[in-house]
Amino acid sequence: MKVSIDPDLATLARSYGVAVEYRDQQGVVKSVAPATIRAVLAALGVDGSSAKACRLALAKLKTRHWEAVVPPVIVLRRSSDAEAEPWETWVHVTHGASVRVWVDLEDGGQRHDVVRTNRRIEPGSIGGQRIEEVIYRIPKDLPLGWHRFVAETKGQEFACSLAVAPERLELPEVLEERRGWGVATQLYSARSKRSWGIGDLVDLSELSSWLGREFGCDFILVNPMHSSAPTVPMEPSPYLPVTRRYANPIYIRVEEVEEFAYLPRADREWIEDLAVPLHAADLTADLLDRDATWAAKCAALELVHGVSRTPGREAEYRDYLESEGSGLDGFATWCALAEQYGHSWNEWPAPLQDPTSPEVAAERERLAGRIEFHRWLQWILDIQMAGAQTSARAAGMGVGIIHDIAVGVHRYGSDTWTSRDVMAREVTVGAPPDSFNQLGQDWSQPPQRPDQLAATGYRSYRDMLRTLLRHSGGLRIDHVLGLFRLWWIPEGMPPSMGTYVKYDHHAMVDILVLEAHRQGALVVGEDLGTVEPWVRDFLAERGILGTTILWFEASDPEGRIPLPPQKWRARAMASVTVHDLPPTRGYIAGDHVRLRDELNLLTRPAEQEYSAHELAVQSWRDLLVDMGMLRKGSGTEELVVALHRALTASPSRLISVALPDLVGDRRTQNQPGTQDEYPNWRVPLCDSNGEPVLLEDLPDCDFINTVISAVGGSTRGQSPR
Repeated sequence: MKVSIDPDLATLARSYGVAVEYRDQQGVVKSVAPATIRAVLAALGVDGSSAKACRLALAKLKTRHWEAVVPPVIVLRRSSDAEAEPWETWVHVTHGASVRVWVDLEDGGQRHDVVRTNRRIEPGSIGGQRIEEVIYRIPKDLPLGWHRFVAETKGQEFACSLAVAPERLELPEVLEERRGWGVATQLYSARSKRSWGIGDLVDLSELSSWLGREFGCDFILVNPMHSSAPTVPMEPSPYLPVTRRYANPIYIRVEEVEEFAYLPRADREWIEDLAVPLHAADLTADLLDRDATWAAKCAALELVHGVSRTPGREAEYRDYLESEGSGLDGFATWCALAEQYGHSWNEWPAPLQDPTSPEVAAERERLAGRIEFHRWLQWILDIQMAGAQTSARAAGMGVGIIHDIAVGVHRYGSDTWTSRDVMAREVTVGAPPDSFNQLGQDWSQPPQRPDQLAATGYRSYRDMLRTLLRHSGGLRIDHVLGLFRLWWIPEGMPPSMGTYVKYDHHAMVDILVLEAHRQGALVVGEDLGTVEPWVRDFLAERGILGTTILWFEASDPEGRIPLPPQKWRARAMASVTVHDLPPTRGYIAGDHVRLRDELNLLTRPAEQEYSAHELAVQSWRDLLVDMGMLRKGSGTEELVVALHRALTASPSRLISVALPDLVGDRRTQNQPGTQDEYPNWRVPLCDSNGEPVLLEDLPDCDFINTVISAVGGSTRGQSPR
């Protein structure tokens, strides 16, 4: 049904990238309700309540453009095409005023060969004063990096950030010559006998060293390690953090902190006693208890923090603090306040909800010791994350650790408190209705404002990428479509009443490519679901890999006929399963259908769902038999191996194997559409009998060799690949 929208409201919405209509999963054009458009505009600080208000808002937008002397930010992309458009930007000056323009380079130099063109732009005016828009050509040989574009007029300097990104992100050299493969794990579930109840960064180091040396593994893909609030109960979902820049200290291995060795004997023994019940929990298949782990680790780390550092260690710590700057200070302050007043800042005393208030300044003084503790925790995490990547590369991995980036953050967490100017309020992000969820989805996470991202020079986005990339060989971007557009849902409305808001995908992707290039890292975008073909093409052109899941690859719209692996995309990471599905054994058995039925999440009768699932599995069996990868009548174990072998028939540049598939686990880590109905993100790694599997058990698991051989891995003594 076509909804009538006032032309002024539609014009204003489009000016801010707010969609007034969109195509749903079936390609049907849907109109957006005017109430939704007005609410989304309000979240952007724009009044669209009436036709008159819309016209005033458009006039303000135009005035704001002419008031700016330089753009808010300039993001440029190199091109090997000699015919490519020149790099140009504008400068606004009052009529007749002189202007001097140059570029301050990141390395400290300057470039004055910024040339004024003769191109004329229709002038504007402010308060009756004529404003000229002068077009300048920027030299295309500027070095890659973050520079500063400066214009001086009437004795004043006006500047903005100028980023120069490479044309595309190249794969690590070793992967240009061959396919790479690796293992995906939810780190907290992968425990050892020395874990404190959950897998930690030293476990990651051990796992990467073993997989790299024994099997020639190229990477380990881990869950987002972003921080939760340092309070109990601790949020179990790694995809609902309080910040995306800093990590969760629950992943620290206490005994590996250098100062631990210098504790008095009685303190070390006390810490060892703290760990005893957690070590015992590692030996069970019970659900993970983050609260118990964090309570014990926090107490232990407080003791270790009190040990004096050597002069060299102190200098390293001070360097770290300087490199992180105000971002770390803000996060640590939020943590200290969260411990005092609760994990949601909207429930704090009103004056503390504003990080710039005098009351917050007073609390910083009162809580200085606690703030310092949370700064120190991030330094220790940084050291142990560096250790994991060093271990991975030393073991021969071509990539190392690939970290995952969640699509958003908790609406009342650290990022929304410290970056209030960038985060939108009274809206959340999610997904429109589709065949998987007919009501749509609300992820309860506030979006970043595209206008404010640009106005702040993408600083928070850039700094987040830099921190995550510092000790990694790659990044996985959850819901990479979020770099292009996000589904905004006004507060109080159902997900079906949302609309899309556009982002400057050129700038977002260019900055991502630049920061990954500087670290020699690869990037994988999770581009599943309803994604327009041009988006995948754009990402592929920039060197960003896509995501291919075997069960979702079909050659018919209904998903009944498997798409032969030979026809899959080359620029992608391929796998059989992911964390939102059961491990392969469980999927084959229809465990996900059974669970969704028990939780009343099915949109059609269970019999139909089971029938469709069994047909899909049988279709894959038939295809694998035709490909010569499976014998007729083979059992589940043989089918699991054949499904992984099928990945090697694809042109995909990377192959990912889920760690649970290597040991025969069946339980899913996350059931979408649930919160407390299923123990999401709390399931430890187990075998097919439900018995816990620790890292020490892996060498004795014969099935690992079978699956790894199927995807092209090697074993010690064999010629790699």
